Amino acid sequence: MTGMLPRGAGLGVRRGLLPALRQADGSLLDFMEVTPDNWIGTAGPATRQLRELAERFPFLAHGLSLSLGGPDPLDTAFIAQLKDFLDSHRVRGYSEHLSYCSADGHLYDLMPIPFTQEAVQHTAARIREVQERLGRRIAIENVSYYAAPFRDLDESTFINAVLAEADCDLLLDVNNVYVNSINHGYDPQAFIRSLPAARVAYLHMAGHMTADKTSEQDEDLRIDTHGSPVCDPVWDLLAFTYRHTGVKPTLLERDFNYPPIAELYAEVAQIRTLQQTAQQELSGAA
Repeated sequence: MTGMLPRGAGLGVRRGLLPALRQADGSLLDFMEVTPDNWIGTAGPATRQLRELAERFPFLAHGLSLSLGGPDPLDTAFIAQLKDFLDSHRVRGYSEHLSYCSADGHLYDLMPIPFTQEAVQHTAARIREVQERLGRRIAIENVSYYAAPFRDLDESTFINAVLAEADCDLLLDVNNVYVNSINHGYDPQAFIRSLPAARVAYLHMAGHMTADKTSEQDEDLRIDTHGSPVCDPVWDLLAFTYRHTGVKPTLLERDFNYPPIAELYAEVAQIRTLQQTAQQELSGAA
């Protein structure tokens, strides 16, 4: 998977951003990321516009509904549709959340998997099956969570165990690390250092809110929304992450509260600037 990935900085495709993204070029974005779940089985002008973008830009894909840690059987019919989508849009890398979203029916949310050895084995087996059916390695994303039920392992140990057991890659969401570090009281830099740099395929960046639905920094609670600009501590954590993982492809996610597109491109440019600085530092240290 990692050998096919684009370099640089990208932006997630959302229907509300399609008109502006159609005007983008390589001076603004190096790649885009799409959520196949929102497009499989669709038709019409937006679907045609998505295919046009896939012909102009390298595409990554990030899933929502495989429910990798869930108790229900894997949806093999959906996985077959997913494979067709990835192949037809020439998607260079696919990722899914290390979570679940179904249990005797769809839950319409991404739920935290219990941090247990049994869950490691269960989830890893499902990831291996997905990889076999798709004919490609996938990356799993560390998720934000607000409760940790049945916790026998810490989060880092759980993620590392799933990566090793499944032999898959990691999509490292830097904002989720920061959000969880506030909500669960750990050192975000130590957490990132605990993850295997060699398995990190690419990175996500996003904004979050506090309990009163503002982007102001309060003491003890963050809510992962993807609806705000990236804040300074998360930018700092991205710079630190590059020092641990090396410079990886990095995507900006924005799901709602869309600002003028120039503001999103400015955040993508900030990612590029941090990548260039990190590359210079790493080259100088070599």
